[in-house]
Amino acid sequence: MKRTPSSIDKYIGSRVRLRRMMLGLTQERLGDAVGVTFQQIQKYEKGTNRIGASRLQAIAKTLTAETSYFFDGLPQTQDSAGFSETKPRPVEFDFVATAEGLQLHRSFIRIKDRRVRKRIVELVTALAGPPET
Repeated sequence: MKRTPSSIDKYIGSRVRLRRMMLGLTQERLGDAVGVTFQQIQKYEKGTNRIGASRLQAIAKTLTAETSYFFDGLPQTQDSAGFSETKPRPVEFDFVATAEGLQLHRSFIRIKDRRVRKRIVELVTALAGPPET
């Protein structure tokens, strides 16, 4: 019987991918640094394979992050919520985790003039139209 990835494994994998991309590392370089193939890194990032505690520690060290980083903002699911309220994952995170979102973020923070950044936000807001409710 084939195991389907849990939402927690997918989330942690997406955080690994986001951090790796923020640092400009390839899957191959991360894999070499932690002693696995780039295919294994792909499986971790998709949540197909779970990341064990020692491997997560090695990944965190390589990506210069605390292990808690990979759990920050973890959405509560039925299998992890216990008695707490469920909180949906912000849609913004999904965008920022894409290549386009990361590229936009990197480019935007290089703009030093605060007024220019504000005008860009105004332009994008105008182009996007009114928010959906």
